[in-house]
Amino acid sequence: MQAQLSISAVGRGFAVFLVAGTIAAGAGLASASTPPNSFADESSIDQVVGAPAAWAQGADGHGVDVALVDTGVTPVQGLNGPNKLIYGPDISFDSQLPGASYLDGYGHGTAMAGIIAGNDGTAGGYQGVAPQARIVSVKVGASTGAADVSQIIAGIDWVVAHAHDNGMNIRVLNLSLGTDSTQAYTSDPLAHAAEVAWRHGIVVVVSAGNDLVNGANTVADPATDPYLIAVGADETQGTLTPGDDTVASFSQRGTGVRHPDLVAPGTYVYGLLSPNSTLAQQNPNAIFGGRFLRGSGTSQSAAIVSGAAADVISARPSLTPDQVKAVLTSTAVPINANKNYSGSGLVQVGQAVSAPVPAYSTQSYPVGSGNGSLEAARGSSHVSLNGQTLTGEQDIFGAPWVGSTMGQAEEKVAAWSGGMFNGSQWSGSQWSSGGWDGSQWSGSQWSGSQWSGSQWSGSQWSGSQWSGSQWSGSQWSGSQWSGSQWGGSQWSSAMWDGAQWG
Repeated sequence: MQAQLSISAVGRGFAVFLVAGTIAAGAGLASASTPPNSFADESSIDQVVGAPAAWAQGADGHGVDVALVDTGVTPVQGLNGPNKLIYGPDISFDSQLPGASYLDGYGHGTAMAGIIAGNDGTAGGYQGVAPQARIVSVKVGASTGAADVSQIIAGIDWVVAHAHDNGMNIRVLNLSLGTDSTQAYTSDPLAHAAEVAWRHGIVVVVSAGNDLVNGANTVADPATDPYLIAVGADETQGTLTPGDDTVASFSQRGTGVRHPDLVAPGTYVYGLLSPNSTLAQQNPNAIFGGRFLRGSGTSQSAAIVSGAAADVISARPSLTPDQVKAVLTSTAVPINANKNYSGSGLVQVGQAVSAPVPAYSTQSYPVGSGNGSLEAARGSSHVSLNGQTLTGEQDIFGAPWVGSTMGQAEEKVAAWSGGMFNGSQWSGSQWSSGGWDGSQWSGSQWSGSQWSGSQWSGSQWSGSQWSGSQWSGSQWSGSQWSGSQWGGSQWSSAMWDGAQWG
């Protein structure tokens, strides 16, 4: 019997957890031609944010590792060069499937990796914003895009614990994802994990979210945490100058309390294609040149800013995360939009590379504790196996989640112990080889483990075929968890809201 794995979203919202910029039916999927007011290549996006000017100053991401907590990365052209890609642990639902672990069966992570650091190594070839940076892929999302918030937190915590292992130099963490949680960042476990990374010297770049619904002004979680760099989507109108730029219609707005810190191009952005991935199969008209996947969303915007941060750090490695944020925001160019929607404006990495650090660079917001609710951090986004939904204060193995205990462990960088996380074996305890280039985190596996001691769904992890449902744009019809029994209702379909591929 196949185990059916999926993500649920009750109601309309920035719902499916993984990927702040991905599928939505509608404009942009009808043809493979270049739409009006858009660019036909990635190099134009690089010019809009001043990347070539940064490269000319020697700021091209060299020596900087960018961690990507996402759906994995497929080592396609542009990401398969020497010393370009490292595989951290695969803690996704694909991890036990031969031929699927580590690789990007969904298609989102590969696209983001290309935008951040892709490099064909040839004149005129594809180049991301930081073409000499290295990607450290931490896979948390399955080929359906399914991921639970506990997997995302585990991925972030792994990055913090291993940021400087054996010559690694993780200085930037890209989180092109979010939930519609309304929990305060000061208690939210997801926001806390990201904030801990920030306080341990890693610039954390997050998507503002794609779910602008009925004028609601709020950013997604963990962008709610003011320490991080929250990025909204800029609509370039197909021009290289910012005079006519606006905030993209889907990009979530903020308030005077919390809003995007800046914006970056987020419409019709060319990432690298993971062939035969879910996104490629569902959106064939988003494929260009046989190797590019064009999409719109704040995911793409965050990836651009992660590349910009890597460029700045490569030229000025002594800068703290607060200082990197300050030089990026102080040199951004205002656009024709409310500052609660666009923050400081359009990122300009060429200027940020050499700009003085503003005197106000040190941030002093209330510090988070992570002692809140894991279930609240999920918002309306849940994973479901065989029609039974994972809810409550438990991780994907059914292990109890105690926010105060986990928060304290994260503060001490002790959330991971070898391959153990929250009392369960999540991954191997050591790298599989002495070198880094192309290495995978291996060792012992979770094979044979039950979802929980009480058998969350009755299915064993090892040997199950995680097929899952496909994103269709329709809403889930669901049931509520009650008592100590798992509900037996079947979800009808999956929903993805707010962004587009094409």
